Amino acid sequence: MKNIVLLGSTGSIGTSTIKVAEDLPDHIRLIGLAAGKNVDDLSAQAHTLKPQLISISDDSLRASLADKAPEDVRVTSGTKGLIELATLPDADIVLIAIVGIAGLEPALATIRAGKDIAVASKEILVMAGEIVMREAKEHGVRVLAVDSEHSAILQCLDTKPETSVRSLWLTASGGPFRQRPKEEFADIQLSQALKHPSWDMGQKITIDSATLFNKGLEMIEARWLFDIEIPRVKVIVHPQSVIHSMVEFIDGSIIAQLSTPDMCLPIQYALTYPKRVGSNRVLTDLARIASLTFEEPDTEKFPSLNLAREAGLTGGTLPAVLNAANEVAVDAFCRGAISFPRIAETVAQTMAAHQTKTSPSLQDILEADRWTRSAAAEIVAN
Repeated sequence: MKNIVLLGSTGSIGTSTIKVAEDLPDHIRLIGLAAGKNVDDLSAQAHTLKPQLISISDDSLRASLADKAPEDVRVTSGTKGLIELATLPDADIVLIAIVGIAGLEPALATIRAGKDIAVASKEILVMAGEIVMREAKEHGVRVLAVDSEHSAILQCLDTKPETSVRSLWLTASGGPFRQRPKEEFADIQLSQALKHPSWDMGQKITIDSATLFNKGLEMIEARWLFDIEIPRVKVIVHPQSVIHSMVEFIDGSIIAQLSTPDMCLPIQYALTYPKRVGSNRVLTDLARIASLTFEEPDTEKFPSLNLAREAGLTGGTLPAVLNAANEVAVDAFCRGAISFPRIAETVAQTMAAHQTKTSPSLQDILEADRWTRSAAAEIVAN
């Protein structure tokens, strides 16, 4: 039995994690939950799961949550609440599924408390991968991926050394606009960008999938998770989303992980790692799938991949700039303030204006994040 703390319990990853816990009551127990502002869903989860502690991000909502939560469940809030959850003495692993920079401080607190972390928030490793992985090594804890792509790579590597790897191949569905001419990108509407062909996800990551920024962020994430430099991290478009990623070894062999698209599988693998536990939730019928196809990504249509590669190669504070500028641009697109092509253009302009700091401290990264949000907002406004 593993005791799990789940940060981001009401989002898509969080609700899938709860499904996994319900599937495996003899293996997984959720002892802590945190949510953004969804008091009703969080209180309902507390009544069902009976965790030790729950937390809401907005301090002003703490009293409302306390009124609705079970009497025997402790309630907290804000950043302090996340840190308390991340360091719960009984926790074995903390799954971080908070979108954006908010997950970084709890992730470091978890590591410093000597607990493993499962990472569903790309931003943690994109912004501060060097710091996170260094501290994980110092404290002897594991950083386990929840992304389907990085889970696949972990399964394919299976403890093989990075010196045996020629390339990591991240697969991308290509998003909803894979076959749409670039000339029509300016007419793309929010409702169209939110129709992902393979996955049911939150708004931000779904837009990132449409621009392929998610794959760019995953490149940087993979670089740190597996200690493989950026030139060996590659992307291939695979519309069926059945192969979740592949590892090409130096002898020419390629090992891939396949399954029907379902986030419950990588979540379960991270939470039960290194064991495999039986479950019938994900079943794959290869005969019905029939064919698997591949394409080179079109970087003219999707410049996000080149921007991410530049940020990953440069390092320092530039990945944090890539991440924050993309967040600002996606928010602007969702508000109707900019067109779809302007998302990548805004990120490119912001990166070009930034003076990259090498070997940054955590404070340098946080300062780069603040600078970027202001600079990108000004670019959007103009």
